[in-house]
Amino acid sequence: MSNLIKLLPDSVANQIAAGEVVQRPASAVKELLENSIDSGATNVQLIIKDAGKTLIQVIDDGCGMGETDARMCFERHATSKIKETNDLFSIRTKGFRGEAMASIAAVAQVEMKTKLHEEELGTKIEIEGSKITVQEPTQTKNGTSIAIKNLFFNIPARRNFLKSNQVETRHIIDEFQRVALTHPEVSFKMLQNGSETFNLPQGTLRQRIVNVFGKKFNQSLVPIDEKTSITNLTGFIGKPEFAKKTRGEQFFFVNKRFIKNSYLNYAVMQAYQDLMPNKSYPSYFIYMEMEPASIDINIHPTKTEIKFEDEKAIFAILNSAVKQSIGKYQVAPSLDFEQETSFNVEPFQKGMEVKVPQIKVNPQFNPFDRESNGTTQMKKSSVVHRTEKPSSVQIDALRKMYEQQREFIPPQEEGSQELMPVEMDKKIFQIHNRYIYSQIKSGYILIDQQKAHERILYEKFSYSLNNHSISSQKELFPVQLEFSASNFALLKEIWQEIQILGFDIAEFGKNTISINGVPSGLKDTNYQKSFEQILEQVKNNQDKLNLDIQESLVRAMAFNMSIKRGKQLTELEINNLVDELFACDQPEYALNGKKTYLTFTLDELNKQF
Repeated sequence: MSNLIKLLPDSVANQIAAGEVVQRPASAVKELLENSIDSGATNVQLIIKDAGKTLIQVIDDGCGMGETDARMCFERHATSKIKETNDLFSIRTKGFRGEAMASIAAVAQVEMKTKLHEEELGTKIEIEGSKITVQEPTQTKNGTSIAIKNLFFNIPARRNFLKSNQVETRHIIDEFQRVALTHPEVSFKMLQNGSETFNLPQGTLRQRIVNVFGKKFNQSLVPIDEKTSITNLTGFIGKPEFAKKTRGEQFFFVNKRFIKNSYLNYAVMQAYQDLMPNKSYPSYFIYMEMEPASIDINIHPTKTEIKFEDEKAIFAILNSAVKQSIGKYQVAPSLDFEQETSFNVEPFQKGMEVKVPQIKVNPQFNPFDRESNGTTQMKKSSVVHRTEKPSSVQIDALRKMYEQQREFIPPQEEGSQELMPVEMDKKIFQIHNRYIYSQIKSGYILIDQQKAHERILYEKFSYSLNNHSISSQKELFPVQLEFSASNFALLKEIWQEIQILGFDIAEFGKNTISINGVPSGLKDTNYQKSFEQILEQVKNNQDKLNLDIQESLVRAMAFNMSIKRGKQLTELEINNLVDELFACDQPEYALNGKKTYLTFTLDELNKQF
């Protein structure tokens, strides 16, 4: 029997390795940017065409490479970062495996120009599918320029699995931001299809965060700084009042490497406990410096997951540092238990007249006499049906209970309006500005006004998206909105769907749109907040629920444009809401699967009495 096991050709082995390292254009961007940082570059430029499918080019002013190194960098497991096993426990560079360039060259057409600073000429290399086609001296600038053309040209099946240009561009922006946020001392530029997306000058960490995510972030940032024998923590956390309803800008970096860790995220969230509304998420940019020997970064091909030697200690330090930062910068309200509140009086000034407090007493006051004090008279026969005369204690208790039930209604929510007086001859009315009571033949139903309106809008938007039938109303004064680069890229991804849903929008400069019209009936004028919440929820729905872009958009718009609890409705609005709910295809359930209304029969009500 002939031998069955054979060594794979290098070209095939490289393509298999590329499947782990280069999953999409953003993966190649990450590897090239990290190589530029490792080379000591102070200026890095990223050029993208067709979301990286046609061209990915990174130009830097790093140390460059000589002729031999230029060719060796495309060999598998060829690296300058490690020489022996022990070096794996002292890694401080971005790359170290020597797989990135070989994997990229296996699935793309690559052109590299590189030159050492002390040399007069550089080296030009062209590779196609792991085969070197050109290697020659060339005139070029100091540093390195690498152009990746026609990614996955020799693997059509892999290329067909790539998403739309907007989706792939968003992933590229994510990788670009992660590298830029760890190196504020390096200037970065990003151009896509000839347009400048980012221009980030050298500066401080706070300046870098503001330049990446927008000026509004400056007022929301609170510094964090904690030094221990295990780790040094620096960075910024967001104030609770700037928290979002979906996970926004949350970043962990260990030794200037972006990581994902749900355990550390829980440590931060626990520190914010009781400071934010339920299901709200703060932004944070937390940088941890640790001894390389205490972590293992070689457990995942993308190196975004690492293992800690003492994870519980890191949790405790991080949680304590965030709490301390919140208290130190007075983000949360504080109580001074050393201060005697009885002495909190205005300081006495010379010449000020001191007045003795006066207490006025009405000796004729009678709590049961309407004429003397205006209080509602209580008749004994209407409260007590006993032959003996009730005591004054009984009367006081009954009166107190009656007045509480009649007059005292606790506020339902912050910002809620005064309750509507209930007219019992009506068959439908609002309760506590959040539920709608409606009488039916067998009893009554209670409708959750927010969940009901979410269902109505969801079905309305879904129908409109499929039939292109929604109407739009023009704005008298168009509104201009500016977004972060990543949010603007997502907005471009859903541009057509947003227009179909009734928004008349147009580009108005870099990362800016002009709203010229809105869906008919939209009353919310805070478009900036609405759009940002919609974009955040679209991202969240796609990542967590694996929904397509149209479904994510419809759900996000239905949630953000719905009537909220605490809003007082007119009689006409109440009737319209009920009519529209029961005209839906699925009126019983909200978007989260919970009931929009509950039915109660008279028998169930009678049992309560």
